[in-house]
Amino acid sequence: MGNRLSKIYTRTGDKGETGLAGGRRVPKDHPRIEAIGEVDSLNSQLGLLLAELAEGQARWPDLAELEKALSPCQHRLFDLGGELAMPEYQVVDTAEVERLEAAIDRWNDELGPLENFILPGGSRLVAQAHVCRSAARTAERRLQALNGEEPLRAELLAYLNRLSDLLFVAGRLIARRQGIGEVLWQAAGKAG
Repeated sequence: MGNRLSKIYTRTGDKGETGLAGGRRVPKDHPRIEAIGEVDSLNSQLGLLLAELAEGQARWPDLAELEKALSPCQHRLFDLGGELAMPEYQVVDTAEVERLEAAIDRWNDELGPLENFILPGGSRLVAQAHVCRSAARTAERRLQALNGEEPLRAELLAYLNRLSDLLFVAGRLIARRQGIGEVLWQAAGKAG
């Protein structure tokens, strides 16, 4: 594979516009660029979660399953961002959405039903999974906003929705695999 970038700065965006594939120029606050940016932010947060999962495996070997399931998501998020920049590049498909659903179902079987609302916390890893979940929801909202102006493929929207669900379940599973209790929400006046 040849070099993808020979120069990091181009100065073409200094006036508040950026280029999309095909030469189209749009403002940097265009809904398409907002969506690309939120997908990129999610990918960065997911990278941190994956790094911490890898580090944690020495102490909690059962975290390897989560890392294995979540690692492909970084690549698919990059693909998703690529499709947002060049719509003819279509890689995220129904099979990938189904892969996430299978992991959700498998992990939920281990966890059992959720009996209360939970808060992001208990450990750094659990909290980071919830940061990723929250970032996935933000990216999903940005894609929905763009979809209202420029229709997107349904697979992209479904993928982000399932990924946020997977990250929620991952946070719960991490707590279980670390042997820590989930932080349960307490209604006002009931804390104690």
